Amino acid sequence: MAVIKEQGSQLDRLESAAERRLARSAAMILGVGVASIVLALGGTLVSTLASGIIPYQRLVEGLLSTPTAVILNVGLGLGVVAIAWGFATYRGMPTKRSREQAIAGAVLGIQALVIGLVILVFRTFGDPDLFIKLFFNAGVLEGHLGAFIRGALNTVILAVTGEVGGIILGLLLAMLAMSKRAVVRAPARVYINFFRGTPLIWQLSVFYFGFAIGLGIRPAIDVGPIQFSSTYTAAVIVFILNTGAYAAEVFRAGIQSIERGQLEAARSLGMSYPQAMRYAVIPQAIRRVIPPLMNEFVILIKDTSLVLILGLATGELELYTTAREGYSDTFNASFYTAAAIGYLAITLPSIWAVNRLERRLRSGLVGVGA
Repeated sequence: MAVIKEQGSQLDRLESAAERRLARSAAMILGVGVASIVLALGGTLVSTLASGIIPYQRLVEGLLSTPTAVILNVGLGLGVVAIAWGFATYRGMPTKRSREQAIAGAVLGIQALVIGLVILVFRTFGDPDLFIKLFFNAGVLEGHLGAFIRGALNTVILAVTGEVGGIILGLLLAMLAMSKRAVVRAPARVYINFFRGTPLIWQLSVFYFGFAIGLGIRPAIDVGPIQFSSTYTAAVIVFILNTGAYAAEVFRAGIQSIERGQLEAARSLGMSYPQAMRYAVIPQAIRRVIPPLMNEFVILIKDTSLVLILGLATGELELYTTAREGYSDTFNASFYTAAAIGYLAITLPSIWAVNRLERRLRSGLVGVGA
């Protein structure tokens, strides 16, 4: 019996040692996958930028340099290793964690391989000099930084005023749309369906050219330091009207998601229907609709580019129109690249805030439903 127990103990130790080796192997696969994509993407980018960005020829030299080629090839090689090693061994991994590490390493290797091959084909068969000259020529942007900052500010003003005004209008429309009386509900539903069913570019065109010019209505804003032309003001009003229709549906869904018992409990305490909605239902609904409303704000930031059809004044241009003006002067698409960077600088923090807010409210949202 002692011999059998000792043999069993030895087998357990061998199995444990094998499992540890496999676990280390899985971690190594993940490391190889991470290294492959870091080299294929990050290493290539850093090596390209190391030579400088002005004039644009330095970018071309950096992309076509020998160090960049070496980094790219090493990344491709590690990607192939991660793919083959990960998919060949993940089934035999002893734990779920080690299997996930092996699969993750292989997937990262695939991504590195795809990115690396695209860059390699571009370097070999493309025209890096012409491409970088037309899309990443920072030299043509010199002297236009102030215009882009002003364009970004105008973009934010259009989006913020449109969103705030739309939220106020949307809450009112949602209350009307949920009325039991058809004569109250019908106009709100018509408004909501109309603004949700027609393109925003059509609304901008008709509101300004049809009403502002056709009827002579020119709603300019001139309050102390705040001065906007009738064109800019018309764009703000249309964004408010459009956002109000979408916000109304968001509020309606949020209010209707609150359990009927909440309203009934408030009414049983002697509150009137408006009081019950104000103090019991709407506060809970607002907590639920904050994330989708912030998503609407991110969408509205991008939709501000449609105001280019109105022909804004120079000091009122938003990001896209600023880039378009620069392109018209130089016929260089680097202005559009700069506009994309500007939009990302505005939207990415907003998207991050939306995701963080959703995570913070998730437990609260469940609690309200309980």
